[in-house]
Amino acid sequence: MVNYLQTHKSENEVSLIFHSLADPTRRKILQRLTGQSLTVTEIAKPYDMSLPAISKHLRILEKARLIGRDKHGREYQIHLEPQALRTVEEYMDFYKKFWNTRLSNLEKIFRKNSNL
Repeated sequence: MVNYLQTHKSENEVSLIFHSLADPTRRKILQRLTGQSLTVTEIAKPYDMSLPAISKHLRILEKARLIGRDKHGREYQIHLEPQALRTVEEYMDFYKKFWNTRLSNLEKIFRKNSNL
């Protein structure tokens, strides 16, 4: 099998996405953005942290291309960018197929040896 990262996405892109998803605050922000766009102030409201701290989380999510911004008047609307999550899904599917093949081959060897 050819390495997923060599054929599909750069290692940096996948690493940025996983780094972004590693933080529980960022995962909650993404969950809140499912199905709706929010302003930075609306995103910050339930958290006991400053707007600059929320902005830092948003920059990390934006760098990983998990969110996008649209300017409406003086405010930015933050929205989910699902394509980046598809990248994670493709990455995981590749390794799922890889390990399923390996485990299937191992099972065949065990079955063959148990019949001897």
